[in-house]
Amino acid sequence: MPIEGRDVLRRSITGHWRHTAGGSALAAGHQACEALVPVMIGVVIDRAISTGDAAELAGWIAALAAVFAVLSFSYRFSFRIAERASELAAHGLRAELAGRVLQARGGAEAGRLPGELVAVATQDAKRVGAVNVALAAGVSALAGLLAGGVALLRVSVPLGLVVLLGIPPLLLLAHLLGKPLERRSGAEQERAAHASGVAADLIAGLRVLKGIGAEAAAVDRYRRTSRDSLAATLRAARAQAWHDGGMLTLTGVFIAIVALVGGRLAAQGEISVGQLVAAVGLAQFLLTPLSILSWANGEFAQGRASAARVASVLAMPPAVTGGDDVLPEPLQGRIRLHEVTHGALRGLSLDVAPGELLGVVTADPAVAASLLRVLNRTADPSSGVVELDGVPLRTLDPAEVRRAVVVADHDADLFEGSLLGNVTAAMPPDAAPDAAEAAMAAAAVDEIARVLPYGAATALTERGRSLSGGQRQRVALARALATGAPVLVLHDPTTAVDAVTEARIAEGIRKVRSGRTTIMLVTSPALLAAADRVIFVDGGVPAAEGRHVELVHDNEAYRATVLA
Repeated sequence: MPIEGRDVLRRSITGHWRHTAGGSALAAGHQACEALVPVMIGVVIDRAISTGDAAELAGWIAALAAVFAVLSFSYRFSFRIAERASELAAHGLRAELAGRVLQARGGAEAGRLPGELVAVATQDAKRVGAVNVALAAGVSALAGLLAGGVALLRVSVPLGLVVLLGIPPLLLLAHLLGKPLERRSGAEQERAAHASGVAADLIAGLRVLKGIGAEAAAVDRYRRTSRDSLAATLRAARAQAWHDGGMLTLTGVFIAIVALVGGRLAAQGEISVGQLVAAVGLAQFLLTPLSILSWANGEFAQGRASAARVASVLAMPPAVTGGDDVLPEPLQGRIRLHEVTHGALRGLSLDVAPGELLGVVTADPAVAASLLRVLNRTADPSSGVVELDGVPLRTLDPAEVRRAVVVADHDADLFEGSLLGNVTAAMPPDAAPDAAEAAMAAAAVDEIARVLPYGAATALTERGRSLSGGQRQRVALARALATGAPVLVLHDPTTAVDAVTEARIAEGIRKVRSGRTTIMLVTSPALLAAADRVIFVDGGVPAAEGRHVELVHDNEAYRATVLA
């Protein structure tokens, strides 16, 4: 059953109903006590001040003090509890969104920039969580209106009826006023999230943009996106202004009618001076719950819009489906592709023997990207089959595939933390004690550690930006090697590394991956020279096969690709 915005909103409220209900009850108590204050003042005037009874006056002052103590306590703790529900609900949504985005089956990121997903998981989740506070506030406002109406009924039936009969149409009008705000708030969040995504995308690729001289085009792209976001924000702000102004007008007219009716009754002598004071005080008091109701209505409108955006991420269909098959034990690591068609692949067939170090060369980046997707099972081929030890990957759970097949992308990121922590981040618990050290040596990361102030314990900045491009590549390669995966797929792991270091890394990969299947999608002569076998893929199909030296000598297209 597809997830909708109302489902997200309902779960956010019911998931923490105890906190929300507790906060609502205390807030309602606060508003009821607020409504009692003008009533009690009217009673004091009629029973104590008019009669000059000091004892009666002292008793009612004590009663007023008790009411103020209760309303102060209720106000203090009601929104503290409701805010707790809000934060818990927002945190739960962030965790759910993160789980969906990181789910092995994928699909949540389709059509969205990373920055957009971050905006949904932060701003939209916060707005949905805030509905718990708005609900408590709305309940308290209704309790205040009800208490005020009942109190006015005791003062005067016509006054009480004006309030009690006026509340339902007021709520309906408030709901109608919130509809444009809901629509424009959703558009505002959508455009703001897109602008954030574009900004994050540009910052991540800033060095590349400068290298190719595309700063002007990038600035123009962000300027257009930012202007769209600004226009959506201004439209939402106008809708918010119309909503708030409309609600203020409605509540002002409502209060004026109550005061007018009360004044007329007092002038006709139908109510006492104390009752008139109580009626006027109650009329003034009603402005507060009506204002709260107006604010809560706006929060609900924005919360519904954000809930729809959260639901759109959670409801995204998976990129690949799960499976029930299991891999044989022990895993040999034989990879077989038979007539695989996907993206730029056009009926690709190849066999990788267990323990083989295979080089795959292609001049088309799209071919490499398509091959990585089917090997990592982030996508299933439209035709053909990919097998691991005779088991089709399509029949396996994607998480099971990725425990056996590790794909190290060319643009893999590092994380904040120590150099060693980055290398061991994906290392299995049962890895050999010297696995990290061997991986670092194979990727020439030991050289990096020697020049850092605290060696392998040196902390890296965000995305490892305190290292050079070649150093980041070597750390990412060491992390991939440290996994000890039965099948490891490397995509251009040394493009920013000098030739001498690259030759050492080629030898290190061959040594540390001995006996385990390794596929290298590269054009590096040093890495290809270390491979047991090389397959040249041209036009999405194998065009040549052999040792690197043979292919360089015999195949002009291969030679042009790897020696260009």
